[in-house]
Amino acid sequence: MPGYRKLGKTSAQRKALLRNQVTALLYHGRIITTEARAKEVRKMVEPLIALAVREKDNYETVEVTAKVPRKDKDGKRVKEVKEVNGRQKKVTVYDEVKKSIKKDNPSRLHARRKMMEVLYDVTEVPAKLAGRKAGTKQADLVGKLFDEYGPKYASRNGGYTRIIKIGPRKGDAAMEVVLELV
Repeated sequence: MPGYRKLGKTSAQRKALLRNQVTALLYHGRIITTEARAKEVRKMVEPLIALAVREKDNYETVEVTAKVPRKDKDGKRVKEVKEVNGRQKKVTVYDEVKKSIKKDNPSRLHARRKMMEVLYDVTEVPAKLAGRKAGTKQADLVGKLFDEYGPKYASRNGGYTRIIKIGPRKGDAAMEVVLELV
């Protein structure tokens, strides 16, 4: 007996399917799938959340100075004319701004990279701009794991997911379940 279910797929298809479902579960909080798939997804999600719980406070806050382009009332960059190499050229004006950022300690950085091996990138599209590239942004799932799920599950020792059976699927009578974060 292997240590995992093959789910009737080749290894590449199976890994892609499970990564996709893990990403969807962490992004939405719940998914509907078959019982066998849910048990395999659970085996992948639980260690990720445990890693987030362990490393949730393992960072330093650092003050940095960043150059940010100055913008006018319309949100466009302010340009000024400067002489460069004997020629006049339009150059963007930058302001220096102090920011505080979270700097990961080495073990948290390693945990972040382990999570990124499993999770796919998620692009959020606003409802009013559906079908357009403008206005889309990348969701930070790893940040969500550290900032939201880490503190939420800090008091729990495992058991971060729940499987609820909802009955057989109409087409092939496979047992369908809801896999959700507790």
